[in-house]
Amino acid sequence: MAVVTNTEYGALPAVQITAADGSQATVSLFGAHLLSWKTGDGKERLFVSAQTPLDGSKAIRGGVPVIFPQFNVRGPGLRHGFARVSTWRLTGSGGDGGQSFLEFGLNQNDLAPEHAQAWPHAFELALRFTLHGDALDAQFTVHNSGAQEFPFGVALHTYYDVGQLAATSISGLQHMRCTDHHNETLTQEHPALHFTEKLDRLYQSTPTLTLNTANATLRLEQQGFDNWVVWNPGQDDARALVDLADDEYLRFVCIEPACIDQRPLDAGATWTGKHRIAAD
Repeated sequence: MAVVTNTEYGALPAVQITAADGSQATVSLFGAHLLSWKTGDGKERLFVSAQTPLDGSKAIRGGVPVIFPQFNVRGPGLRHGFARVSTWRLTGSGGDGGQSFLEFGLNQNDLAPEHAQAWPHAFELALRFTLHGDALDAQFTVHNSGAQEFPFGVALHTYYDVGQLAATSISGLQHMRCTDHHNETLTQEHPALHFTEKLDRLYQSTPTLTLNTANATLRLEQQGFDNWVVWNPGQDDARALVDLADDEYLRFVCIEPACIDQRPLDAGATWTGKHRIAAD
């Protein structure tokens, strides 16, 4: 039987769910932001910067930021959108049959006035996190509840705690074309992608990736998204990030299921993206 408790993470109201096998997830209402995911062995799988504000004053550096309705500056609005800096509602929780879940919702009535004015569309977002065994499922749903289509982009900007960046690699991208931070197109030649300097790449989605670290292997799957974004700021860019300690870039990589280019969503239509992370 799952145990759901109201708690705080820093100064942020949060909800924590603990499954019968001991696996646990903690999600803040601010941003419906998954801040911690521990598998049944007690191992933390996500990275959160020790220097990020945890008071709702700005977006959180780490965990799983929810990107909507635009990725980065690929749209006319707020960078990475308003979902990650809005207060969501807990709309459901529970567990049976070996699965335990938390579900959160956000619509136009939940937005701060400046965000509602800048993006005047009727919408419903639903984000469900489900624990089962040593896996975490995320299901992200976007519904257009208005009378006109609207454009949107999405991502789950996941920060993985890898412990040692030098011992980390990603497999499953060989022969895939990608675009890097210089906007150059290249092909992933090697079976494994390693991190030796700043890396910011956009790949077309593949069904499965494997994240290999010094002490863990995670299998990543997605459905409904168009892209994988792989990012680590490297030493120089990390120093410029005020919410990241200079050496923290050595502890994480971001691997994000995403639709980075905005697409139209018809009135009454629904888009769904699914993401699974499984520890081997």
